Amino acid sequence: MAAKFEIYKDKGNQFRFRLKAANGEIIATGESYPDKKSAQKGIASIQKSAPVAVVIDTTVEAAAAKKPAAKKPAAKKPAAKKPAAKKPAAKKPRASGPAAKKPAEPKPAE
Repeated sequence: MAAKFEIYKDKGNQFRFRLKAANGEIIATGESYPDKKSAQKGIASIQKSAPVAVVIDTTVEAAAAKKPAAKKPAAKKPAAKKPAAKKPAAKKPRASGPAAKKPAEPKPAE
């Protein structure tokens, strides 16, 4: 059995339609119409438009909007210039001769 449209009257005595799947489950319903002819036009409109209707999934867009935006990495600041390292003092040339060489002093005894 194929899917089918059913026209029925609701509690307010208005005409409505529903689309039932082959297994009998309701898969779509229409709004209320004041007369049967309007309900039939609603069904005809769906039958005509459905084969070419585009599906728009608004749940994907809504989920994307709720997610916080990915944080961009902070722009790297130029590195602060480090103070120049102190250069070791230049070694003074040693004097030559006997006065230049001092004998090692003995350690005091405790």
